[in-house]
Amino acid sequence: MANRVKELFEDPKTVEEIQRKLPRLFRIAEIEHAKGGKVGQEVGNAREQIIIALLMYKFGRENVEPLPSTLSEADVKLFGEPLSVKAGRKYSSFKLSWTVNGIKADEFLQTYVPRYDLLWGEVSWNKPGGLYYIPKEVQQEVFEQLGRKNYIKLPKAGTNPRGMPIYRRALKELMNHSQSLCIPIFWEIPTVEYDPYKRWLDLWKEE
Repeated sequence: MANRVKELFEDPKTVEEIQRKLPRLFRIAEIEHAKGGKVGQEVGNAREQIIIALLMYKFGRENVEPLPSTLSEADVKLFGEPLSVKAGRKYSSFKLSWTVNGIKADEFLQTYVPRYDLLWGEVSWNKPGGLYYIPKEVQQEVFEQLGRKNYIKLPKAGTNPRGMPIYRRALKELMNHSQSLCIPIFWEIPTVEYDPYKRWLDLWKEE
């Protein structure tokens, strides 16, 4: 499966298409999930769906199986192999687990090890960012080097952070690793003429 994911990063036509289209699609997702001028947290799921749709477009829908959201570490199966798909803003990270229960959080901290390859989309409007492929072997190496308490950020007592993220420092180590791949993207904000009500209006008009 790893070699198939690498095709996204090694085919010049696909690289150009991702660089050209991904900012527009992510911008549409933000418009869809904006209210009162602020983008809601739900946009994270939409970004991941866009990347999963890229896999379907590239490899065929029959070879891509989205997984239930309860499986927080893996988001999709590509040719039968689990793959983690995450996306977020620059200087942020992503949740390794959505557990908020203190006992379960501690259990996760003691038992977690990286198990799946990762596709990470880092958005930075009007700045450089990119789409990264980080093999599980790279994650395991960085995890062992930093140690679990410097890799996983535990929620503070009395707060409701809605999960446990990877530390930004650890994510930077993963992104900069020599075996990780990157499609660099300059996230110029595209002009998008998009009406979020159009598809619903069209459905209302159907007989």
